[in-house]
Amino acid sequence: IIPVVMAGVIGIYGFIIAVVVGTKIKEPTGGGAAPVVPAYTLFAAFGHLGAGLTGGLSGLAAGMAIGIVGDAGVRATAQQPKLFVGMILILIFAEALGLYGLIVALIMSSAGGGVCPNE
Repeated sequence: IIPVVMAGVIGIYGFIIAVVVGTKIKEPTGGGAAPVVPAYTLFAAFGHLGAGLTGGLSGLAAGMAIGIVGDAGVRATAQQPKLFVGMILILIFAEALGLYGLIVALIMSSAGGGVCPNE
């Protein structure tokens, strides 16, 4: 059951990234007689795209590692119980891949909120 719980945590990382990025998207201001001024710049949009890809691909890699190690580890632990600690350590290292992706995604999504000056 431990690999299943660890894989669920990877999904929570993706949910956190989605909430952080989703709350930073803003509607344009103005309209009607006034010109429409976009509040969500291309720079911020590409930063959020990169954050989503970073979190998603690192979550995919961590999920694959947890699945492979979890399958082999549970089978090995059934035959020899002293391998349980080694399986948990390898699962923790696989989980760290997803955590690193979450950290990088949060950094990428927080950068670039400024407005470009007109030339």
